[in-house]
Amino acid sequence: MPASGAVTRNTLRQQIAGALRDEVLAGRLLPGQEFTVKQIAEQYGVSATPVREALVDLAGQGLLDSNQHRGFQVHRFSVEDFRGMIEARSLIMDGIFREGGAPRAQPATGAALVSVRRRAEEAARAARCGDLTVLIGYDLRFWRELGALVTNRYIAGFLDRLRVQSWVFAVPRLRADPEFGDWLWSGHEQLVDAITGGDATGARALIAVDDDLALRWAERLERRAE
Repeated sequence: MPASGAVTRNTLRQQIAGALRDEVLAGRLLPGQEFTVKQIAEQYGVSATPVREALVDLAGQGLLDSNQHRGFQVHRFSVEDFRGMIEARSLIMDGIFREGGAPRAQPATGAALVSVRRRAEEAARAARCGDLTVLIGYDLRFWRELGALVTNRYIAGFLDRLRVQSWVFAVPRLRADPEFGDWLWSGHEQLVDAITGGDATGARALIAVDDDLALRWAERLERRAE
């Protein structure tokens, strides 16, 4: 019974963390918004323990800030934070492909490549249509699965965390921008083609376009805030 209870609690903890992360990514929980363990527990109709553990997990991922007396709040990322995320992931991805990361996708199973391509197609379609909600989900899955193909799980996990954080910063600002569709990268399918074809140079160039677009958008945000 104790073992079963522990498994159930851990599963619930993961489900709550996932649901709250989705709320933040969707922009329904906004930067600076505060809440307590009790409020979240009542919202989901569960006990406080798995909620507290889920919130601590999200704080460890940099998505929430913890205040001993006021509970938790959604972390406020600055433009400078966003720029740092983009530069960090750019350096890492460039290093992966400079070391021959693209050819490493070749031994991957057919099923893995089919899944990555499916994510790529859906993400690219959503970007072209300006469907931000669909794009976020598929974009994160695409990069998560792609990372599993071209690098080790530690680097892939770090890159996934950076991409989640960058979306958390971007979502509320993109939703407030009537021209947000101009800043959505849609090169997912071409990137899969480059990687499966062993074209490391082409892969690096496509990723550079994505990063450059994000940095130019950050500069635009700063100019509009002046």
